[in-house]
Amino acid sequence: MPSFTLEDIARQTGVSRSTVSRVVNNLPNVREAVRRRVLEAIEKNGYLPHAAARTLASRRSSTIGLILPQSIGFFFTDPYYPYLTKGISQACSQHDQTLTLFLAETREEEETIFPRVASTGLLDGVIVQAGHHGDRWIIGKMAEAGIPMVVIGRLFHSENVSYIDIDNVSASQSAVKHLICLGYRRTGTITGPSASTVGVDRLAGYRKALTAAGMSLDDALMVEGDFTEAGGYRAMQRMLPARPEAVFAASDIMALGAIRLLREAGLRVPQDVAFVGFDDLPLAFLEDAQLTTIRQPVIQFGSRAVELLLDLIEQGVKPPRQIIMDTELIVRTSCGASLRQKTV
Repeated sequence: MPSFTLEDIARQTGVSRSTVSRVVNNLPNVREAVRRRVLEAIEKNGYLPHAAARTLASRRSSTIGLILPQSIGFFFTDPYYPYLTKGISQACSQHDQTLTLFLAETREEEETIFPRVASTGLLDGVIVQAGHHGDRWIIGKMAEAGIPMVVIGRLFHSENVSYIDIDNVSASQSAVKHLICLGYRRTGTITGPSASTVGVDRLAGYRKALTAAGMSLDDALMVEGDFTEAGGYRAMQRMLPARPEAVFAASDIMALGAIRLLREAGLRVPQDVAFVGFDDLPLAFLEDAQLTTIRQPVIQFGSRAVELLLDLIEQGVKPPRQIIMDTELIVRTSCGASLRQKTV
């Protein structure tokens, strides 16, 4: 049987080679009639896109990189990253892509990774998780080089970068508004790092909720954390003398650290201090007082990032695309909603 290529299928069906590639990879933005015509030609000619042959024909490796801003130890202890990686790897399998993982905690590690990522033929594109401590050096370098890239999380300077995120301001505002509506007057927050957009945005949502309710802002009730359980514990130590009635923690894992401190101090959740977290990862169920939290679609972040990256590889990196995904407030026992309703 003769060997058929994407170009052969394109000539037979009267469409471009890129359209055939989109059909082969099951990508969107192909008219259904065109998709059927291409699939019929593929079946008729017995065309099977062999990975090595496809790389030679298209000058693509069918390999994408994932760059995470963490050490290997933190990667396995923070549940956010395994769930994000799960979504990405599942989507890679669906689209016949190979995934390569890079962990870069420091600028020096990013400088070591960049030449490998930028090498012609190694990767078709990259997905980068925005760091918790400001915009990342490697993102700017890849944008300058025109490498197809999707960033998970908004950057401080994101005008020329394609990214996927949630509306952190609005989501945090809804979490704090929920506590205010339950009647809590002294509501504090454990924020993310002030050098990150997620930390800034979730603090802004907290401030907006209090301002909209006509409540004053108290610096003693706003303590910076670092998205770790130990950071949540330390932040609660600092906040406790201000006697908060409720706390919005900018991540579930920080909320659990804060709750551990309260229990060591002989206080109860939610009877003495109510809590709302952020993420809704499985650890939200580990505590006796199950965590009320903002659910963000972490696994879906991964799958959408792969789809967007493949579109950038196929269609070009300009104009940059931005996708904002939905969140949801999940009410459980830690906010004290059922106790408050019983007293009304």
